[in-house]
Amino acid sequence: MTFTKTRKQRMSILVAVMVIMALLAGCGGGSGNSAQKANGEDDKSTKVQLQFYMLGDAPKDLPAVEAEINKMAEKDLNATVKFNYTTWTDWDQKYKLLLSSGQPIDLIFTADWTQYQAYAKKGAFLPLDDLLPKAAPALQKFVPQEMWDGVKIGGKIYTVPGTYKEYVTDGFVWREDLREKYNLPKPTDIKSYEAYIDGIRQHEPNMKPASLNSDIKGNLHDRYSELVTKSIGALPYGIGIKYEKPTEVYKYWGSDEQKEELNTYKRWADKGFIPKNVLNVKDTLQDQVTSGKAASIFGDNPTRYNDMVIKLKASHPNWKLEYYPFPLTTGFATPVHPIHNGFAIPKSSPNPARALAFYEKLVTDKRYNLLTQYGIEGKNYEVKDGYYQMIGNSSTNGFSREGMNSWAWRNPEYMLFDSGFDRVKKIFAELDKIQKPDLFTGFAEDYTTYQAEKAALEQVEKQYLYPLQAGLIDNVDQGLQTFLQKANQAGLEKIQTEYTKQWEAYVREKGIK
Repeated sequence: MTFTKTRKQRMSILVAVMVIMALLAGCGGGSGNSAQKANGEDDKSTKVQLQFYMLGDAPKDLPAVEAEINKMAEKDLNATVKFNYTTWTDWDQKYKLLLSSGQPIDLIFTADWTQYQAYAKKGAFLPLDDLLPKAAPALQKFVPQEMWDGVKIGGKIYTVPGTYKEYVTDGFVWREDLREKYNLPKPTDIKSYEAYIDGIRQHEPNMKPASLNSDIKGNLHDRYSELVTKSIGALPYGIGIKYEKPTEVYKYWGSDEQKEELNTYKRWADKGFIPKNVLNVKDTLQDQVTSGKAASIFGDNPTRYNDMVIKLKASHPNWKLEYYPFPLTTGFATPVHPIHNGFAIPKSSPNPARALAFYEKLVTDKRYNLLTQYGIEGKNYEVKDGYYQMIGNSSTNGFSREGMNSWAWRNPEYMLFDSGFDRVKKIFAELDKIQKPDLFTGFAEDYTTYQAEKAALEQVEKQYLYPLQAGLIDNVDQGLQTFLQKANQAGLEKIQTEYTKQWEAYVREKGIK
C-alpha cells in the first residue's frame, strides 16, 4: 500500500508540474502563440518560440548553445527555440504526460522504445506527408524514400527518421585486464560469460561480477533472448517469435526455454552474481564499470562500449575493456530500423510548419548541426587531424560529444568522431558482413481492445516475474506457476490472442516469410 500511495503522490506532482509548464509555455511569446493561418499556411511574419522536447538530461552548456542557435533561427526563420529535457528519472511517465496533457509541444523525440508505433496509431502525432514538401523540401529529399516508407504507420509518415546507419545490438563488455590477470575465459556465449564472472567472484570478492540494476527485464531477459533464443525483438506479453521463423508465434512464458532462462538467473543469484537488492539499484550499468564497482556488463551496444573506453582512458589508463558482439554468436546482425531515432510533431503543436522548417535546419544546415551535436568549437571541442577532440574532460566540459542526446538528427556528411571511434567502425564493419533486416520494429501494436488487461499484466510482471528474473525466488517452478496463474487472471490469454492476430496480419502485409 505504501508503494501505491507514494507513486500516486509522485504522479500528482508530475501532473501539476506539466500543467504549470503548459501554462508557462503558452505565455509571453511561448509556443502557445500560433503563426498558423486559418488555411493551414505558416505566417512567417509572426515570430514564434518553438518548444522542443528531448529525453534525458541537459548538458551544462545548453544555454550557450541555445543562444547561438536562436541567433540563427531568428534570422533564418523568425523563430526561437526552447530545448526542454525530461531527465532519465521516470522519463516514460513524463513522456506519456507530455503527449496526453495537451501541452503545446512543437517537436518531440520518438523511437521504438518510446512506443512511437503505438502513439502514432493513437493519433498523438501529426501526419507529415503533406507538410514536408511545403515546409521542409530539402529534408524530404535528404531522407531516403525507403526510410520514409519504413516509419509509416497506417500508410502515413509521423516522424522524421535518423539516417545514420549504426548497430545497437548487444555484446559482452568486460574488464580485459582482470581476465588476463586471472587467466579467465573470453566471454562469447552464456557458458563462457558465466565462467568469467565466476572467476571474478572468486578472485575479486569485493567487486560485482556483473553490472546490474533495477531494469531486470532489459538488462537480463531481453539480452538473454537476443543471445540464446534469437528472438526477433524485445517481445512483450510472454510472446515468442524466432528470427528464423517469423510467422510462427508461440508462448514463451511457461515453456522449457523460459524455465532454463529462470534457472540460469537462480544459479547466478546463488553464486552471488546478482545482488539481492538488485531491484532497488539505480546506478547505470556503465557507471558501475567505469567506477570499478563491477567487472562486466551482460550486454551493451558498441557505441556505449566505446564511450566507456574513452572515459577509462582518462581516469584509469591501466584498466582495459573488451567487447564481443552477440551477432558473432547468433550469426546475424540487424542495423537500426528507421523508427529507432526520430522527431515527431505532436498534435498539440501550434506551429507545425515552422517546427519542421527548423528541424530541416538542424539536419541539413552544417552550422546548426555541428553546434547542436558537439557544442561550441574552441570552447567544447576542437578538430585535430580530422578527429573530434573534447576540450578538458567529462567533468570540466559542459557539452560532450552528442551531449544534447541528438542522435536523431545526425548527418553522416557532417559527423565528427574521436580517434577511438575507429574501434566502433571496425565492429560495424564486422556486423555488415552478417547483416539482416530488422523484422520487428516496423510492427505497430494497437492495444486499444486490451488496454485494461495490459495495465493489470504490467503490475503482475513487476510483482511476480521480476523477482524470478532476479533469481530471488527459491522454488523457480512454483514461482513460475504462481506468476502464470496471476497473469491469466489479469487477462493474458486475451492479450496474447489479440497480439498474435495483429502480428500475423503484419507479416502478411509486409510479405515476411
